[in-house]
Amino acid sequence: MQMINRVRRFLWIFIIITLICACSRSELGQTPYLFVPNDPLADVYDVIIVGGEPEGLAAALASARSGKKTLLVEESDTLGGLFTRGRLNFFDMNYTLDTNILLTQGIFSEFYEGLGDAFDIDKAKQYFIGKAINQDNLDLAMSAAWSDPIIEIDPQGRSVITGISLTRYGETSVHKAKRFIDATVDADLAALAGVPYTVGAEDYGFPDTKMAVTLVFNITGVRWWELRIRNNISRFLGLINSNWGDPNAGALKRLAWGYGKEAKAYIPTDPAMSLRGPNLARQENGQILLNALLIYDVDPLDPESYKEGLNRGAKELPQVVEFINANFAGFSNAVLVDWAERLYVRESRHIIGEYRLSITDVLENRDFSDRIAHGNYPVDIQPSSVNDRGMVVGQPQIYSIPFRCIVPLEVENLLVVGRSASYDSLAHGSARVVPIGVAVGEAAGVAVSISIDHDLYIRDMSYDEQLIGELQEELKHRGAYLKAYDPPVLPIMEHWAYPGLRVIRSLGMVSGGYNNYYELDEPLNFMRGQNNLNELAKRIMKKAPDKQIPTIYFKEGAVETGYLAEKIAYLIDQSAPKGQEAWEYLVQIGIIDEVLSEKLGDPTAITTVGALYALGARAFDMLTK
Repeated sequence: MQMINRVRRFLWIFIIITLICACSRSELGQTPYLFVPNDPLADVYDVIIVGGEPEGLAAALASARSGKKTLLVEESDTLGGLFTRGRLNFFDMNYTLDTNILLTQGIFSEFYEGLGDAFDIDKAKQYFIGKAINQDNLDLAMSAAWSDPIIEIDPQGRSVITGISLTRYGETSVHKAKRFIDATVDADLAALAGVPYTVGAEDYGFPDTKMAVTLVFNITGVRWWELRIRNNISRFLGLINSNWGDPNAGALKRLAWGYGKEAKAYIPTDPAMSLRGPNLARQENGQILLNALLIYDVDPLDPESYKEGLNRGAKELPQVVEFINANFAGFSNAVLVDWAERLYVRESRHIIGEYRLSITDVLENRDFSDRIAHGNYPVDIQPSSVNDRGMVVGQPQIYSIPFRCIVPLEVENLLVVGRSASYDSLAHGSARVVPIGVAVGEAAGVAVSISIDHDLYIRDMSYDEQLIGELQEELKHRGAYLKAYDPPVLPIMEHWAYPGLRVIRSLGMVSGGYNNYYELDEPLNFMRGQNNLNELAKRIMKKAPDKQIPTIYFKEGAVETGYLAEKIAYLIDQSAPKGQEAWEYLVQIGIIDEVLSEKLGDPTAITTVGALYALGARAFDMLTK
């Protein structure tokens, strides 16, 4: 009997401890990871969000906090997407350059405060799940395959999304909603619903050109203390240690970056790969996650190509770690542990919305009356092939994201958030980062609630100044940093060649780096002139395939302004005159006007990069009208 009582006592203690654990909060302030209720699901919701990326979770939280019955659908068994399954475990932050104010406040601030600069993957999984299941009005459908968006035609002939099919536990069900938000990484729901889009750099003629994907991998045995000591000594002495790599390298308690020079020396076994200077994030167990391996020739919209890219990356990793052992200071004892289950895909679809954010919007720091978020991350275009070095197109001070950028064409009551929103491929180089996406996702969640309350299509709401004002005030009430401002006029914008630079930059042909230095007054090297005009010729042929565009060759040596004019004339018309007559020809057809003639100066003088952009841009405009 005494033994039975002991067993009973033990069982009661076990039950009580279990209940306490199930109801208690973790150290991150959320319910433990695997406790996921929300069964059965309702047939009808106010809002359905597809995609458990951080942007989708932000949209779901914002909608549910607005009192709307909300469903968040995720195909995998965890939330967080790129951060958890892709293991990109740190944030690309957006602070004002002068006052160091965080631009992406609101729900992103919650995520940042809850996870920190760099975070453990398992804790992130627990944190994101906890945020969802502790939120009133929010149901969560995990491991749910969705398909077949239901499109109905309203009395005005508009296509309206009204439902989707979900398959869970081997059973399929249909769920309706008043509003939908596509938070999938590739805008899959929008594409299936009939929303138009471009792919990669298609907006300036190259749909097969997309930024490389990355396979994040995990190593142990790194002497992190050595990285920090080297960094601190270098900074103290004002020097860059030769083993550290580049002037932008650094190491903090949990984050480090650098080794760019060393990484360039890596020779992959797979010729369609390269190693970039890694971003490194330290886990609490001492293991390090590296974002470094670039994989080319992967089509993220083709499941077979995607799977092959993931396998190719995994196969390459042992040699990558061997190279790191031998060449990265502090990594001589590094050992490969494992790698992400998902590729870090930077670019695929770019939907076409009511407005499309341009590179000029970003780098001229434009504000919009329907702003829903701000950003200022550098326009970081990663390489698209082994022969492409990638570029930082420029560094904005601040720009705003218009609400219209998440309102897709052709389909009603659908919003698209994340990197596949309506951004041109170059503007996307900045706007694609997750903190901006989270701020935009929160705005989407609030917007669908307002549109429901006013019984108004989202598209109609996007042009209603009063409702946009209501949306903006609610976002600010919830903690968002959202303000009107006068765009700063940068010195480069007052340069006489800037109108030409703006055109050439929009074609993805020029980089200003982190300091927006475009070398407009630098002498033009003959090789640069030749390469630039031939790249321009490719873009002209993409825009105007009926044109007969020649290959341009420059003679070696200094380039005079008159000689550059001759090459521009030849680009426009292969029968155009040469020498001094070429200049007169450009005057006759309007390429060179009085103002430009004065700025270009003596045709026999050495010409500049600015002259190349000014003339090249006018030729492009003429040939692609």
